[in-house]
Amino acid sequence: MVAAKGRCWCLCRCPIPLRGPRNNPPTATRVQHMKVGFIGLGNVGGKLAGSLLRNGHEVTVRDLDPLAVQTFIDRGAQWADTPRELAEAADMIITCLPSPAACSAVMESDDGVIAGLSDGKIWLEMSTTDDSELRRIAALVLATGARALEAPVSGGCHRAATGNISIFVGGDRESFEQVLPVLTTLGRRVLHTGELGTASVLKVMTNYLATANLCAVAEALTVCKKAGLDMNTTFEAIKISSGNSFVHETESQVILNGSRNISFTMDLVLKDVGLFDTLARNLEVPLEISPLLMDIFRDGQERFGPREWSSNIIRRLEESAGVEVLGKGFPAELTDDEPEEQGYEVEVMGRG
Repeated sequence: MVAAKGRCWCLCRCPIPLRGPRNNPPTATRVQHMKVGFIGLGNVGGKLAGSLLRNGHEVTVRDLDPLAVQTFIDRGAQWADTPRELAEAADMIITCLPSPAACSAVMESDDGVIAGLSDGKIWLEMSTTDDSELRRIAALVLATGARALEAPVSGGCHRAATGNISIFVGGDRESFEQVLPVLTTLGRRVLHTGELGTASVLKVMTNYLATANLCAVAEALTVCKKAGLDMNTTFEAIKISSGNSFVHETESQVILNGSRNISFTMDLVLKDVGLFDTLARNLEVPLEISPLLMDIFRDGQERFGPREWSSNIIRRLEESAGVEVLGKGFPAELTDDEPEEQGYEVEVMGRG
């Protein structure tokens, strides 16, 4: 279990208690501003990098999309010609990439990040990745004298945009405390999960749970539509019931709008659930639901394409049932209606 109690960090490193997670922090500046290199300006990465700029960090960026890069240059970011050049210019190098293979290419090429690392620098992996691959690359990073941490995020792109997303951090405690002031400008709740690899395992687990919930919500909404129920009433009924969930409160809205735009695609679901499924098989845990989710999204990807929004998995059921699951007044895209707040470390109950 996790307690809501947290703490923020000032420049002199002394812990300042918060009265609760929703309290605004004191107005005094408490953030260590660092030179940060950020590689990967996709749906999540672009929003995280935006939080860094918004909070006054000196940011150098790289991405394969020149339009995404130009957007950040226009906002005051610097550009590096290679990952190595970016690493040489930064105190902390963040990677937020779509796959372990992409991360390996960025880190290990001749002009990659590892070639630009040295004593005192920190590599922070914010991608959703395989824990064994994370540890393999981390060993190469540590051999340069730099430090390595993993920090995958959870909570949706709309919360990444406002700095209110949750962050899981794996790695040694000293390195965690060194980057915590920066992490609290990227996210609201920051959890130190333990040694390297633990955050990656927890991240793929949470994505697996979200996917299972999405498929259950899709079935529930379709059945209610087929039964002739009003979909706005159905949405509220689920929201106030024991069947409610984060997925329902967020993804059901873009499902009922019809846009299905959750800023997350079917190929990424297959990647993430596949990582969880592989982990379970390697641990010899006989799963039943995870393989079924893989089959559902393989079928969805085959029908609608790998870059189709993951929430549109409901279309499989709509087509079979001969209905359109739509409501009235729901948003086409999610926005975070909570104000940006200073982040804090989540304390684990019972941890000394």
